[in-house]
Amino acid sequence: MAEIVGKEALPFIPDDLSLPQFLLDVHHPSRPVRTKPQAWFIEETSGREIGLDEIRARTHGLANALKIRWNIGQDDVACLFSPNHVDYPVIIWAVHRLDGVVTTANPMYTSEELGYQLQLTKTRLLFVHPLALNAALDAARAAGLPQDRIVLLEPLPSSSCMNVHDLVKFGLRERQAYRERQLEPGEARTKLALLLFSSGTTGKPKAVMISHYALIANMLQVTQYVKPNDESVPLEQKRYRAGDVVLGALPMFHAYGLIMITFTGMFLGATVIVSPKFSLERMLLSIQQYRVTHLYLVPPQAILICKSPIMKGYDLSSIRFVGCGAAPVSPELTEQLSRTMPDPNALIGQAYGMTETATMITMPQLDKRTGTPGSAGFLLPGISARVVKADGSLAQFGELGELLLRSPAMALGYYNNPTATAETFVDGWLRTGDEVKIDERGEVFVVDRIKELIKVRAFQVAPSELEGLLFDHPDVSDVCVVAIPDDYSGELPFAFIVLRPDIQARVKGDLQESTKVKEGLTKYVSDHKTHFKWLAGVEFIDAIPKNPSGKLLRRVLREQARSMLKSGQLSIVAKVKL
Repeated sequence: MAEIVGKEALPFIPDDLSLPQFLLDVHHPSRPVRTKPQAWFIEETSGREIGLDEIRARTHGLANALKIRWNIGQDDVACLFSPNHVDYPVIIWAVHRLDGVVTTANPMYTSEELGYQLQLTKTRLLFVHPLALNAALDAARAAGLPQDRIVLLEPLPSSSCMNVHDLVKFGLRERQAYRERQLEPGEARTKLALLLFSSGTTGKPKAVMISHYALIANMLQVTQYVKPNDESVPLEQKRYRAGDVVLGALPMFHAYGLIMITFTGMFLGATVIVSPKFSLERMLLSIQQYRVTHLYLVPPQAILICKSPIMKGYDLSSIRFVGCGAAPVSPELTEQLSRTMPDPNALIGQAYGMTETATMITMPQLDKRTGTPGSAGFLLPGISARVVKADGSLAQFGELGELLLRSPAMALGYYNNPTATAETFVDGWLRTGDEVKIDERGEVFVVDRIKELIKVRAFQVAPSELEGLLFDHPDVSDVCVVAIPDDYSGELPFAFIVLRPDIQARVKGDLQESTKVKEGLTKYVSDHKTHFKWLAGVEFIDAIPKNPSGKLLRRVLREQARSMLKSGQLSIVAKVKL
């Protein structure tokens, strides 16, 4: 198996348009035509509907205000620090209208984590939800960002910060102060649109550089795969069509929620229900109230849907498609989801994507209700794949190896991190770090991660980030963080720690003191990191196994932890639920 290519050719991908120009201003032949009046966004909690004219007006008004008030322009970076909000895409497009760049931040970040992102990206303007304002103020001070460059997504009478609503009104009143630039042919391929953060094995999170062209390309890859305009398929049998309703409950700061659900959903003619925060009851109510047709999940949400007793009280008959991704989905979970959905023809599928490919790499088979157990689906059009074994040779069909990809939607690299870029983007290929196998039909099966990332409820956690923090604790001499399996979260971080000799002598033979030190270490992490990075537990060890060059033998401790977990020897702290 030398190379596998997505089965279909791609349509024309414009390389002289920005993202808002492509989504709001022009019509691509692949795009379904909305034949009936339809909202583009619906605010979940209020039911407020927002159409194209209002979106374009708000985008223009905000862009004009940003130009007049702060002279935002070419390559200036704005950071979005907020849960999902109907103005989230508007803010992105307004900055893009001004030739700027947007970086999105997890609203659960601590001020320390946000401050790092602001400094790395050289953020000039920070958009923040009032719920996250305190962390934003602390982070802005640490990053040297003046308070008058903080903009609230909602008015807050007790704050002197400006807000998006007032800025939009101001920008619509004033004469247009900006001139939107038309990109030169080919310029969109390298014109930076987004800096999305993805944790890496080298320590702190890395900023993935995504171009306008990559975003447009991935939307067209998905569209070509699902064929919404295929007239040979009866309307009632189409998996995607104009008039669909997508529930946007996954976070927009993440590539899955922003690019696949929001941007691609809109391009495919769907109404996106903007949900600020996931709760199972709220999700079920919205499915019923708005007649949601497409439901995108991560495995913990799928487990809740399959197991919660409150499911029987809601009508889910409108759902035609359930997609699950961001972490491997077991065949058993797929089968449970299939039994839960009332429509016997609803498609239940797993997909696979990465931030570094502007999201989607594979999609599920569309002519079956459920795909092959364990399959992540088929490569999208325009993607080439190789599977490389540990010895460097190419794997044959069914053999395991690391997945390498080429795609028109590939990121430009990691911002201000040439070392990580050179390690991941090699000779035009993206090293995914994922162990896969591909069968003769071209189905991709994601088996494990070669990278050392831990995925907690679809969020990536770098072991070295937690190790670096724990190294600073006065009781710690050496440390190794590994992933342990968890039915709810997929994986959780667990720390093996070598204590300083004096602390080691103090806890030896004293269970109470040992427990006290362990609790102190777990609290130390929870005080400094957002909750999905919290430790599931701590185990003391005499020495961390390493190879002759000093590299941690993480696999040895991971296997040891799983064995101890199975035998009941590990003590796990209570898990944080979604």
